[in-house]
Amino acid sequence: MDWNLRTCSRKGHVTYAPSEPAYRAKLEADTPLGDAWRCLRCGTYVLGEPHGTGPAGDAPVLLRGKALRSAFILRALAVERWGRGLIIALLGVAVFRLKSTQVSLQELFDRDVTALKPFFDQIHFNVQDSSTIHAIQKVLNAKPSTLNLIAIALLLYGALQVVEGIGLWSLKRWGEYVAVVATTLFIPLEIYEVIEKASWLKIAALVVNVAAVLYLLLSKRLFRLRGGHRAYEESLHEVSLLEVQESAHEAPTHAATNPG
Repeated sequence: MDWNLRTCSRKGHVTYAPSEPAYRAKLEADTPLGDAWRCLRCGTYVLGEPHGTGPAGDAPVLLRGKALRSAFILRALAVERWGRGLIIALLGVAVFRLKSTQVSLQELFDRDVTALKPFFDQIHFNVQDSSTIHAIQKVLNAKPSTLNLIAIALLLYGALQVVEGIGLWSLKRWGEYVAVVATTLFIPLEIYEVIEKASWLKIAALVVNVAAVLYLLLSKRLFRLRGGHRAYEESLHEVSLLEVQESAHEAPTHAATNPG
């Protein structure tokens, strides 16, 4: 299957008339029905006026090659952010629900611990010294205002993850900045959690986040790294020129079938 053709069938062809005569001559064709221009994505000659014109370096950057790989990575990160945001938001809702049932849960917990005390005594388990029991009691005894703050913080963080995902999926530069800042802020906490009690899940999450930050910083030249935004725009122009050069030097493979 020609994925370029499939993309063009969904999104439409992309034609461009470069101002450089050498490229223009190779992308334009005269037909009995009028001028046709070669699609930069799939190579089909499309009847009608080109969608854009100007220097070859200003041609649109299409999602193929390096640009396609970059888009795939960013959208994979977006899906991961959406999944994480959903889980965190559900935790926030759970904390709100815990606040409303806090008293009944405390009574149920105290009753069960009392009932199991003879069993704990037989296995020499000291309930009073159990860190797990203390952690549960601490949560159950927390003030409603504290639970409210925790729930709101979780919901806001979940919303932030969703916003990150939207920016990354839509391939917006602001989404890359939001992802880098938000992820970097929580890396120290993740490192602390790994040091306190390491697990493969925590280590994998830390590695993914560090790799994502480094990738975005270096490949997208954020915060003036590697020449900053200006160098990034120049690299996009180089890709645009490459798109025109490749399309101009490829042999025609498809005939024009419809007007632009």
